[in-house]
Amino acid sequence: MGLFDQILNAIDNPNQQATSNQLGNIIGAVEQLSSNQGVDAGTTQLAMSVLGSYVRSALQNVRSQSGEAQAQQVVNQFSGTNPNPQAVQSLFGAGQLTQIITDIAQRTGLNNGTVQAMIPVLVPLLLNLLQTGGSAQNNPAQGQNPVLNTFLDADGDGDVDITDAMSMASRFLSQRR
Repeated sequence: MGLFDQILNAIDNPNQQATSNQLGNIIGAVEQLSSNQGVDAGTTQLAMSVLGSYVRSALQNVRSQSGEAQAQQVVNQFSGTNPNPQAVQSLFGAGQLTQIITDIAQRTGLNNGTVQAMIPVLVPLLLNLLQTGGSAQNNPAQGQNPVLNTFLDADGDGDVDITDAMSMASRFLSQRR
């Protein structure tokens, strides 16, 4: 089952956090970021997807070193729709961040400064998307997060289906209006 399928299941499950409003807020924040940076939404989603592979690796490291509950705790602590440099610092070292900025810039055609400005917004948005599968009681020990698990246990092909999930989420929300 794909990432977006897990998010839809979470929206339909009262025991999980996901709501249509939460998904709409994430998409709205991506659109706002695109507008603020003068970048089209597709490029922003591509940047989010590239960044997603780095977030996945960082969260996989957290999970392997400290367990699933700690990975969920990082997601809970740093998810949101506002810029959060601490979220970036919690996942990446300075040297790794430089590599991430360069990689995103090369793959999207954006300049390094634009990418650097986008990352503190995109990381909390990605974590917010992953939080949708968390327990509605906001207790990471109370059941697993299937959205986070799907994201972390992806096939390892280097592609993160964040772009697909965001596109499908936009279409999904359009149909519900």
